[in-house]
Amino acid sequence: MLNKHNHLGAANDSCAGFGGGDSLRSIDWHHATITMESKASKGASMSDVVDRLVRYCEVPSPSNALTSENVPSTPYQFDMARVVKAELEALGALDVQMDEHSYVTAHWPASEGCEELPCLALLCHVDTVWQTCNAPVRPLVRRYEGGDFTIGVGNDGREVRLSPATNPELSHMVGWDLVTADGTTLLGGDDKAGIALCLSLLQRLAEDPSLPHPRLALGFAPDEEIGHGASLLDLEQFSATWGYTLDGGPLGELCYETFNAAEANIRAFGISVHTGNAKGLMVNAAEAIMRFHQLLPAQERPEFTEGREGFFYLERMEGSCEEARADYIIRDHDQAKVEARKDLMRRAVQLVNLQFGHEVLSIDIHDQYHNLADIICLPENAHLIDNARKAYAAVGIDMTCVPMRGGTDGSQLSFRGLPCANLSACYHNAHGVREFVPVPELERMLEVLVALVALYARKQML
Repeated sequence: MLNKHNHLGAANDSCAGFGGGDSLRSIDWHHATITMESKASKGASMSDVVDRLVRYCEVPSPSNALTSENVPSTPYQFDMARVVKAELEALGALDVQMDEHSYVTAHWPASEGCEELPCLALLCHVDTVWQTCNAPVRPLVRRYEGGDFTIGVGNDGREVRLSPATNPELSHMVGWDLVTADGTTLLGGDDKAGIALCLSLLQRLAEDPSLPHPRLALGFAPDEEIGHGASLLDLEQFSATWGYTLDGGPLGELCYETFNAAEANIRAFGISVHTGNAKGLMVNAAEAIMRFHQLLPAQERPEFTEGREGFFYLERMEGSCEEARADYIIRDHDQAKVEARKDLMRRAVQLVNLQFGHEVLSIDIHDQYHNLADIICLPENAHLIDNARKAYAAVGIDMTCVPMRGGTDGSQLSFRGLPCANLSACYHNAHGVREFVPVPELERMLEVLVALVALYARKQML
């Protein structure tokens, strides 16, 4: 999700005011007593949710911002969408559809007595990021024994490792099974872990009709990683009242606060002449881009910021003397600061053009999404936070509210009228070759979802 998984350095449980309420319905919570030990760790075959994760990660489905005029931006996403569609049909989901843009939607009927309750949405995305090599993806499930963990050998011939020095959470994962790729690609747990959780939940509901739940709307969208934001999802046909995206990081997280986001596209057009006769004639488009970049505050880049500090990020650049381009993203939790950054970039373009004496640079800026908190923190949507907390607590997990340094599909959907908070999908180190998913976290999160849908099997206090 859009550089979304670089969370605040310190977890911030700022939603502590949303708590209490009615207790869970009476339900058999025998699954809630599991320890953080996977079936695979015990020598048994993989659980269904882990098996799904491994199979889905084997299907490369990167999106590509450079071809974003098409939806999906790459044909690979159809491959993943077809897998999801086939599994939904095999599970017995209703209204299963895949459209020409690779959106997959379906519904799951309510349990007995819950047919008149509002429909709850669960949403994931089928794409992975483009930046890291995607194919072929070779998922591996291996035991972590402590210390440094060698994932494999990267494309540059060097070992790719996990270390407690960079991932302190490994200290409590000794003896756990971890799902990784082989060091040459990302894993794709963002967001195939979310998809695995969603479909495994449906399998659980199919196997045990006594589990209470409202009607569910299931959505799987393309191009989340490049800011598409499920913008073509037909909300009238989807017919959900509220929901959750399953696209967060480590177990226990809830996100209802995201960046405000914009993209800036800089274009430069120069004049190319022989370098021996260039004086007073040559206008170097690539040089103009460099001058522009130097006018942006260096300390306001992702590698120098944290928490609620916003940034400019140079996503890509290319060019020559004759023509050059640079694409930036702008991020901040405060929309006023986003607007100030836009203004700074426009003034930088004007200054470079003034230096050259004519218009060499042009800039186009457009918004991508806005802070989810503006919608989720409305009183009528507080149950999305409250029920997430109760669902985590039902299986013995303390929820942490994490302001996200990025966004989710829920960022756009919430402003379109479908309020969606973001739940954990249990992946760590997203968007790189060191990505991993702890099996016990993934299996525990499935129990959280069972508890969550049970909470929506009753009327919400709005």
